[in-house]
Amino acid sequence: MSVKSKRFDLEKFFLALSDRTRLRLLNLMGDDEVCVCFFVEVLKAAQPKISRHLAYLRNAGIVSARREGKWMHYRITEPADERAAGLLKQILSWLKEDPDLERDREKLMHVCCSPSLPVSLRGAPVPVKIERASAARLN
Repeated sequence: MSVKSKRFDLEKFFLALSDRTRLRLLNLMGDDEVCVCFFVEVLKAAQPKISRHLAYLRNAGIVSARREGKWMHYRITEPADERAAGLLKQILSWLKEDPDLERDREKLMHVCCSPSLPVSLRGAPVPVKIERASAARLN
């Protein structure tokens, strides 16, 4: 079976969205590309736990990663299935309205823009807006 003819895994997609930590990670990414170190700081969770959740999102085709030196950057990607992409767009919009998740975004902005970064974050690249057509479709 070729890669192009591979069916979209609907169960994997929904399972990826069924966990509060993964929803928080998606909300933190929003339109940005975010370094994993900021997720660890904002969510106050161990790096292996955060990485495990990000791997789950990657395997479901919702998130992609890019390495820059020692830093791993994550961003939301549009699922291959058009219906899943539309559903993800709606879910991301819904997450933005949740007061708890809004506080997570505020923490992220405070942490990444603070003049006195924790030692573990010194030198970490701040989140950047993704300038691509698929990001525009997700918002």
